[in-house]
Amino acid sequence: MNDLKHLAIVMDGNRRWAKAKGFLAKLGYSQGVKTMQKLMEACVEEGVSNLSLFAFSTENWNRPKDEIEFIFELLDRCLNEALEKFEKNNVRLRAIGDLTRLDQVLRDKIALVEETTKHCDKLCVNLAISYGAKDEIVRATRRVIEKGLEINEKNISDNLDLPLDVDLMLRVGNAKRLSNFLLWQCAYAEIYFSETLFPSLTKREFKKIIKEYRKRERTFGR
Repeated sequence: MNDLKHLAIVMDGNRRWAKAKGFLAKLGYSQGVKTMQKLMEACVEEGVSNLSLFAFSTENWNRPKDEIEFIFELLDRCLNEALEKFEKNNVRLRAIGDLTRLDQVLRDKIALVEETTKHCDKLCVNLAISYGAKDEIVRATRRVIEKGLEINEKNISDNLDLPLDVDLMLRVGNAKRLSNFLLWQCAYAEIYFSETLFPSLTKREFKKIIKEYRKRERTFGR
């Protein structure tokens, strides 16, 4: 069960899912949160120790103001729920990305959940907020320089927001691209593309993808 330690997901298709059903985009994001919760449960059941979720990219700041405000209101509600449930279920939250762009109240709440759950070790949910992989690599390089270290692969890796290699990258939503998510960490990752829009991703399909990954690993190895 330990062959899949780090699974990353580009959660794409929330707005398209809502549009296809004649709903407002906000409902797509709300449904996406429900899907996210199911996938966390599945990761615990499957013994996955790290789940990285692309929640809000650096490019998403260019979206309409009201849409951005709703996304962060939704995140705020999710953090409230995390405070109640994550520690109880032995789940840790870790936020990655350029959090300096978030308002201080939200940053404080993120820090509170991180501190409250830092001892939990059943599953670590790495939530990428205001995140871009190129930006992460630039920031990591700056940290290396500020520390007076040699610029090499190890030092850059150690100073990333998330210095943990990805085993399996799942991209849903019918697009075959990584969308600037965990590029350094995905250097040797297996990539799986699904046509399913994220709100429609079921626990059954998710577990099937994990099963297929494990089957290929047993057959071909790394």
